[in-house]
Amino acid sequence: MESRRTRTDLSFSSQGQIPGFTEHIFPQESRSYLNLVATIGLCLFLFLVGLEIDAGVIKRNARLSATVALAGMVVPFIIGAGIAVPIYNQFIHEKVEFTHFMLFTGVAYSITAFPVLCRILTELKLLDTTVGIVVLSAGVGNDIIGWVLLALSVALVNAGNGIAALYILLISVGWSIFILFPVRWAMKWLARETGSIESGPSVFFMTATIVVLFGSSFFTDFIGVHAIFGAFLAGLVVPREGGLAIALTEKLEDMVSIIFLPLYFTLSGLSTDLTLLDDGLTWGYTIAIIVTAFVGKFGGCLLASRYFAGFNWREASTIGSLMSCKGLVELIVLNVGLSAGILSPRVFSMFVLEALVLTFMTTPLVTWLYPPRFRVRTSATGANFHNVADGEAGGRKSQPRSRDGKYYKTRFTVVLDKFEHLSGMMALTQLVNPSVLVSAWSEEQHARQPSSVSIKSFAQKASQVVVEALRVMELSDRVSAVMKSSAAESILHSDPLLSAFRMFGTLNDIKIIPSLAVVKQAELAYSIVEHARNNDSDIIMIPWLPPVHNPYEAVVRPFGMQTAPPTPGIKSPTTPNPFDALFKPGAPNHHESSASVIHSQFVRAVFSQATTDVALYVDQSTFDTTANSAQHLFVPFFGGPDDRAALELVMQLCENPRVTATIIRIHRRGSDEPDVDLTSPRLPEEVNALTVASHVPEYPDTYYGQATTESRLQSDTADSVIWAKYSQQPRRNRRRASLAPNDASSSKTSSSKSSFESRVEFKEIGSHAPLNAAINEAMVYAPIRSQEEEEEEVEDEDERDHGVMGKNGDAVPESENKKRQRRNKGRLVIVTGRSRRLAVEDHRRELKDVMDEYGQLGPEVRKALGDVASAFVAADIASGIVVLQTAAGGSFE
Repeated sequence: MESRRTRTDLSFSSQGQIPGFTEHIFPQESRSYLNLVATIGLCLFLFLVGLEIDAGVIKRNARLSATVALAGMVVPFIIGAGIAVPIYNQFIHEKVEFTHFMLFTGVAYSITAFPVLCRILTELKLLDTTVGIVVLSAGVGNDIIGWVLLALSVALVNAGNGIAALYILLISVGWSIFILFPVRWAMKWLARETGSIESGPSVFFMTATIVVLFGSSFFTDFIGVHAIFGAFLAGLVVPREGGLAIALTEKLEDMVSIIFLPLYFTLSGLSTDLTLLDDGLTWGYTIAIIVTAFVGKFGGCLLASRYFAGFNWREASTIGSLMSCKGLVELIVLNVGLSAGILSPRVFSMFVLEALVLTFMTTPLVTWLYPPRFRVRTSATGANFHNVADGEAGGRKSQPRSRDGKYYKTRFTVVLDKFEHLSGMMALTQLVNPSVLVSAWSEEQHARQPSSVSIKSFAQKASQVVVEALRVMELSDRVSAVMKSSAAESILHSDPLLSAFRMFGTLNDIKIIPSLAVVKQAELAYSIVEHARNNDSDIIMIPWLPPVHNPYEAVVRPFGMQTAPPTPGIKSPTTPNPFDALFKPGAPNHHESSASVIHSQFVRAVFSQATTDVALYVDQSTFDTTANSAQHLFVPFFGGPDDRAALELVMQLCENPRVTATIIRIHRRGSDEPDVDLTSPRLPEEVNALTVASHVPEYPDTYYGQATTESRLQSDTADSVIWAKYSQQPRRNRRRASLAPNDASSSKTSSSKSSFESRVEFKEIGSHAPLNAAINEAMVYAPIRSQEEEEEEVEDEDERDHGVMGKNGDAVPESENKKRQRRNKGRLVIVTGRSRRLAVEDHRRELKDVMDEYGQLGPEVRKALGDVASAFVAADIASGIVVLQTAAGGSFE
């Protein structure tokens, strides 16, 4: 946003040289009206700058930042005052007093663009580093002192003599005290009385704020100080509690940045005449201004940081580079000086070029001086600057083991971005939560649950589970987004989404650790993966878009599914434009909304970059009226690393007494499709249904390379081993129990395991159409929602009975009572692997038939979910679907 403003200034400066441009587009008669509107916009902008400044930042870090801020003001001011002598003698008219010009030059040299500084710190992810905290604190102090000095400079210019200047100064001090204390207390009282702190700014509070803003601006302008000083004071007194300043900024910033500021910088660009820099002497002074301005700011902050604050040379250089940023603030200062008659047009153009050069060089210089491997981040506890190096690899904590000796997942990273996704994330967190209040169970429930030995073991593991709730916000061009990143601690306590999730964790005995990430959309997936890696998370849990209701349809469809044809005579708002396919080759398929395309690309980016397991939850239970809190997991096991990870996760989840599971291994029988030749050269995405390459470079797909015969055999062996490990475990346990019938401890353990095993059902079936077989088997476990639905499925159930294999491979029909018992096991949740690497079966042809029967899904959605999960989403038979991808590299153990 800052670069766009400076480009606006330069573009109108160059267009002003076009013959007749200024006279026809901006005639002289309109300048006074444009200046009035631009001044109003400037007052609103300085009010937003005041809202950004948090005095608490200075108080928390005053010891280290005070010396940096002081040196960053004094040294540049002295150098600016020194170079003011030759510039005054060469370019300034003698009617301008030298003291006024010297004071103004010192202010221009010592000012720091605090809004630009906040954005740079946010984009470079430096806000939580020791360097970022010191720069932010020093920038706040620097900005406040700079505006005070600017007000003093304007007062001296407008005053006729020294006595008048003294009067103006005293009145300014008195007005500042009046605004900062009585008015501040009144604003806080008004915010509480109107409920603005809890519910956002009310209409009455907004009205009072605007009255204070323009009233203060009018008074400071009336006494001879510029109106922007009063607007800046008004921004300082708005209460910060409850994110009120951020909410107020969100209501004003778009109008200011879209309408008022472009007009102001248009007029500023028309006043900038770069053709005046037309000789060697002028360019020599311009280069001298650029060099001395950078050396003064950089050198002063460098020395203060190194010798007083105790930073090393690299960190001190980074602080000096950041503090030398000028940006928008100096352009405002220069325009004030030009309108006051202190600067000539030639000197104004020289200083504008200096501000632009120093602003543009800040980001690349900081990136070069302070790369991520050298950054030192502050710890969450202890003193302000106890820290650890960025990227420092801590040893992975030892994980508890389950009864089978496998690692027990205890740390989960839950991604929270929108309220629409909260219900799905709660459902998934509840699924992995082992905390159960046994005392709250009824006698009938307790009789059906495992023995006290199992419950005790289960409760011990419950205390070790930690959920990292990562609240992600998009970093946009808006000022409020930057304010949210700099006020992370306040948002962690006041954000309604985090508050709701924390309460959910409290009610379910889940340890919730909240955190915040404000990043650009393109960096969102990387930030999530990095957070999970830094916190040693075992699995990342991300949401899919919730189901949507189309007013032109009578049913609710999963997000990304093709809608039904609209009612005749009514034009659906989602009707595709037939010309998009001709003129927009990159446009999304008409089966998909833009939201599903963007979200699927984000999901695929997380899958691609993750170094740990990833679970994607597709919530399909918006209108689910099932009252049973128990959950039944259905796992279609086709094979491959992702399916093995899904099986292991389900076996862990089934230790929860309220969770049961059905795990079905499905083999393809008598397929008419040709066998896959692993030795023939083919495109990577065509081998084993690998993820198709994305057309969006920012969101690459998960790519695992071609499967070889050796890796395929290893994967098949691993599938057989893990299947035998879990499916044959009940038989081994019964054999051990029969060998030691008199051992009391063995009896308790056997009872615990038998209770656990009674909740897990293993089956093997064969089918010509594996996806349809999996869907039909899952339908058996779907809760009965209506009598009509039950009658409609009678014929399908008879057909599904013939898919179950007996000992000799014959079909074994099931009794009707057993079917009804299966339906009463609770909410049905499908758990499946994403199966985009080393997939045993290629389901693409069958998936097309499934979508023809149940409903179409867009290609982007299919790429994100995988073929198996896409089939279940199209069928829409479960309350939720968990799509799991194991950590990159897979495991063949």
